[in-house]
Amino acid sequence: MAAPVTKTAERPLHDYLMDVSDCNGVRVGSALLMGTSQQDNGRNFAFFSRHATRVRLELFDHPEDQIAAKQIDLDPARNRTGDLWHVWVGGIRPGQLYAYRVDGPYSPSEGQRFNFAKLLLDPFSTAISRLVNWDFGKALGYDPSASRRDVARSQADDAAAMLKCVFTHEYFNWHGDQPPRHHWSEIVIYETHIRGFTFHSSSGVQNPCTYRGLIEKIPYLSAIFVTRKTERNADSS
Repeated sequence: MAAPVTKTAERPLHDYLMDVSDCNGVRVGSALLMGTSQQDNGRNFAFFSRHATRVRLELFDHPEDQIAAKQIDLDPARNRTGDLWHVWVGGIRPGQLYAYRVDGPYSPSEGQRFNFAKLLLDPFSTAISRLVNWDFGKALGYDPSASRRDVARSQADDAAAMLKCVFTHEYFNWHGDQPPRHHWSEIVIYETHIRGFTFHSSSGVQNPCTYRGLIEKIPYLSAIFVTRKTERNADSS
């Protein structure tokens, strides 16, 4: 006589992950929201990298620290969903400094310049730390002393001279603002670096290297047809 089959009650995925993934306040995390997001009594970190082979989240106590107070290596088998890397860390409070280290192929001819010795900022970070002795030269991914410097990967760690992301817990009220719903055929995307776009005196702004300076350039961007509301969109938005 066959033994009776005992069925195990199904458990929600979230509850299961909390049990099997919690280790010293670190869990697998979620890929649902980019950047950092509040979940339970901790913070979820998520970012995009298609070609990364190794990712580490580092938490710092002070902007000038060379050594991270906590290092969290992400397991590509558990902390990766498609091209999104993610991890949950408990006990994160506003003011926490963090950055990433990401390894992968170093092939400048193919546009790949991964360098695990360099800290990377979260593109979704809402604040960046101040650093009096910021040395951008140490952030170079290549070795400037090499004969073919762009091909030689730098081994110098730039943590002490690199800015860090700052976790903030500020809520921004959008006051009902909605996307203008442009048709894709009408979209013109203009990518720029805020500091580089407004640094030179020829930019004509009163607040160079700032978001205020970028706002001052809106008339210029409109003049070169970077996407703005058209009459048809104005009627439908």
